[in-house]
Amino acid sequence: MNFTKITEQASKYNHLEKMSVNELLISINNEDKTVPFAIEKVIPSIENLVIKIVERMKKGGRLFYIGAGTSGRLGIVDASECPPTFGVPHSMVIGIIAGGDTAIRKAVEFAEDSTTQCWEDLQKFNINSNDSVIGIAASGTTPYVISGLEKCNENKILTGCITCNENSPLSQVSKYPIEVVVGPEFVTGSSRMKAGTAQKLALNMISTSVMIQLGKVKGNKMVEMQLSNNKLVDRGTKMLMEELNISEESANKLLLEHKNVRLAIQKHTDGNQ
Repeated sequence: MNFTKITEQASKYNHLEKMSVNELLISINNEDKTVPFAIEKVIPSIENLVIKIVERMKKGGRLFYIGAGTSGRLGIVDASECPPTFGVPHSMVIGIIAGGDTAIRKAVEFAEDSTTQCWEDLQKFNINSNDSVIGIAASGTTPYVISGLEKCNENKILTGCITCNENSPLSQVSKYPIEVVVGPEFVTGSSRMKAGTAQKLALNMISTSVMIQLGKVKGNKMVEMQLSNNKLVDRGTKMLMEELNISEESANKLLLEHKNVRLAIQKHTDGNQ
């Protein structure tokens, strides 16, 4: 296999300890600026994966993210934000990290090296052929993630991946690989930096576009969001004021009655027909 681990190559910068704070920040920012351009190059790959995920989710399928370390945590962050943002159940988008929930806050030694645990973790959710699984690994070499996708392929489960190296072992086992090549990190090998940013951007694009395709947004508003705090109640009230051209008092009363922006719009519209 022709595989170069770009994420481990030496930084373009040296003697970081001799830089001033301003030099450090400017240099890091200059590197970060390159990430969106790397994402732009792989939009066709992201599109292909999103289309396939939507097809399955319309049939009742779920979306799983699997990863270790920073990659696993990013998947969990994206999954955990779907219910409050789009009003979907927690069982619809699921993030799984090597080492279990303990590893979200504290690294679990050698958890990412297991070649059997990922499939065991997925089976706890009764995973099936309607589901989709995205493996996240900056290096593209994490055994936990690779083995998980291999078992998914064997069981006719859609597989995708987000990695920051070309032609990695992870890409080879993924049916829909996304390879966001951002180059060496500012601190050599610290893939929580540019690679982590790239993975986060890709995840934002995937989950947001999937949810929009599933009808969870109206216009440009999060009409299915959960009203879990005063800020979101206020946001929902303003949505209703704008959409229905009603007063703040009426909008707030309507929202609190129906507990959902879309439902409030529908009920108000039906009542005035």
